[in-house]
Amino acid sequence: MTMSENDDIDRIRERKRERLKRQEGGAPTAPDDPVHVADESHLADLIDEYDVVLADFYADWCGPCQMLEPIVASLAAETPAAVAKVDVDAHQGLASQYGVRGVPTLVLFADGEAVERIVGVQEKERLAALIEDHAPADAP
Repeated sequence: MTMSENDDIDRIRERKRERLKRQEGGAPTAPDDPVHVADESHLADLIDEYDVVLADFYADWCGPCQMLEPIVASLAAETPAAVAKVDVDAHQGLASQYGVRGVPTLVLFADGEAVERIVGVQEKERLAALIEDHAPADAP
């Protein structure tokens, strides 16, 4: 990452911290950017922390995954869901745990439970509708 990218990330993080401080009660506001999962416990923490999590199981070498990347990034910014990016090559155990047999696979979690599984590139509108269907009524 370049220094400019690091500065941008720091500014985004600071805005998030400020927004979380202002928020009264309820689940924390989901990040505006996809979160790259570091390990199994990191994904579990995200699922516990946020009401709705869209986990994108992907591989860097996967063309359809690359096509889906800007869609999931915009979903992170525009919906109440936290978006978790799980590299299946780096986290084969997680992929196996969630039954991922092909990429991209999207798993939608609501209230800590897997509620939807979608394989392949999808339209942004369809994914946004699924998120909205499972988001709490008072979600921002």
